Amino acid sequence: MAPRALWTGSITFGLVNVPVRVFSAVHEHRLSFHLVHATDDGPIGYQKICKLEDKPVPNDEIVKAFEYEKGEVVHMTDDDFAAVQVEGQHTIDLEDFVPYEEIDPVFFAHTYLVGPQDGAERPYALLMRAMEESGLAGIGKFVLRGRQYLGCLRVRNGILTLEQMYFADEVDAPETVLPDALPDVAKRELEMGLSLIRSFASEWELEKYRDTYRDALCAIVKEKREGREVHRVQEPEEESPPDLIEALRRSLEQAERGRPKRPTRNGDGATTKSELEERARELDIPGRSKMSKAELAEAVASAE
Repeated sequence: MAPRALWTGSITFGLVNVPVRVFSAVHEHRLSFHLVHATDDGPIGYQKICKLEDKPVPNDEIVKAFEYEKGEVVHMTDDDFAAVQVEGQHTIDLEDFVPYEEIDPVFFAHTYLVGPQDGAERPYALLMRAMEESGLAGIGKFVLRGRQYLGCLRVRNGILTLEQMYFADEVDAPETVLPDALPDVAKRELEMGLSLIRSFASEWELEKYRDTYRDALCAIVKEKREGREVHRVQEPEEESPPDLIEALRRSLEQAERGRPKRPTRNGDGATTKSELEERARELDIPGRSKMSKAELAEAVASAE
């Protein structure tokens, strides 16, 4: 089944018009959970209740409203929203072409794929090839699901890609989370920190990163479906971390013996029981929920 377009309109630059369709470029692999009645698995619904009358309200009596001032609301209808006339309703008018690498990634919110409408393949190919040759990205506005967004049009893997962006006043200034002044960093600390970062340096390879939380959650769902008992992991109490220089020194020593291990919650450099249990779930080791830490370590080592 072909994907459904989220937006249909045109991209314009100068007097050139490119009819396009916009599709979502990503999907998140979230697990979907439902609320059910524990005694009979009946789905739990919800009612729309008027908080003043404390009774359900039918859909035809529910309207959107904007609180103009405290206690004063303005009702809005579908016709009111349709009356809004702004750029980007059905056309992405490219206003500027800029170097893509100069855009701070914090302004990117969501990625969409842009394909040509039927019969618009030639102007689409022209725009894509011209942008590819220029190395520039196009900036314009578009309206989607009742909101106007700033968009960045670029070429990615031989297809036009639209990045939904935040406007400048939607992104908080980073200095708002900093204290009045950061402490000075000693030269020795900085050198050790740089050495540690360099020991982790590698080529970018997205495929090596996995959603391990989802994998572990799927394993628990499978265990419960098969009637096995699932026990909450008891985390060891945290110990005070070593001081900064000591932590850097230990990390660099580990780096000399190979890739430094991630710090564990018990602070001694050993693998925690929860980490062993997670690995045991990945390897589908039977009886793991009743094993001690030592038994888990032995079972994981044997399975690997």
